[in-house]
Amino acid sequence: MIRVRYWASARAAAGVAGDDLPVDGPIMLDEVVRRAVALHPGTRLPEVLKVCSALVGDLPVSSDDPGRVVVEPGSSVEFLPPFAGG
Repeated sequence: MIRVRYWASARAAAGVAGDDLPVDGPIMLDEVVRRAVALHPGTRLPEVLKVCSALVGDLPVSSDDPGRVVVEPGSSVEFLPPFAGG
């Protein structure tokens, strides 16, 4: 299982705080995104996730190619939209 968490506008777009994705082994981050989007058809989630930073466990991966980031079973993936202010 991979736990997906959505924050701020990603949470609003998905309509839930998170999803659990069943997996048989490691998958790539782009597959996590594909599966998350498939769970919420007809929402703005695809557009929102395109601008989100991602954390796999505690590691930020926003600048990495999501097709090269491995997500292991038992991991969490968090999608954080850009925040204004400071």
